[in-house]
Amino acid sequence: MAMTRKKRRMILIGIGAAFLASASLLVGVGMRDSIVFFLSPTEITERAPGPDQRLRVGGLVEEGSVAPMDGGGVRFAVSDGATVQVVEFAGILPDLFAEGQGVIAEGRMRDGLFVASEVLAKHDEKYMPREVEAALKEQGVYRMPSEDGDGRAVAEPGTGG
Repeated sequence: MAMTRKKRRMILIGIGAAFLASASLLVGVGMRDSIVFFLSPTEITERAPGPDQRLRVGGLVEEGSVAPMDGGGVRFAVSDGATVQVVEFAGILPDLFAEGQGVIAEGRMRDGLFVASEVLAKHDEKYMPREVEAALKEQGVYRMPSEDGDGRAVAEPGTGG
């Protein structure tokens, strides 16, 4: 029994669709491990991400919170003006890391503590990571740094922006 052109075309379309679906599935599974969500300290508290979820937390490094840990590394607190998240980092901090400055830490939550594998700091006096600035503005606690001040971006609770 001979196959008609229409049947051959339908079979080829079916094989092509199956191939495309398989390729899309493989790409999706492969990219799942590289997806990193940005959350503010308040969002971390609200969502309570699991220990297997990679994420980024950003905000301002709390004044007086940077402290060395036993065995190396550093512990510091990141705030969005409403909530504070404690971060532990065992690597070398960027040269521009400082209290009162914007920072983004990438890592995972472990027992209520954020364990960072990477810490990113500002690159000039007026820079704040876009995600951090947006989160602070959403909380209503961000104000632009003043020209006559020390150039640090500040979160002020209750100022309304």
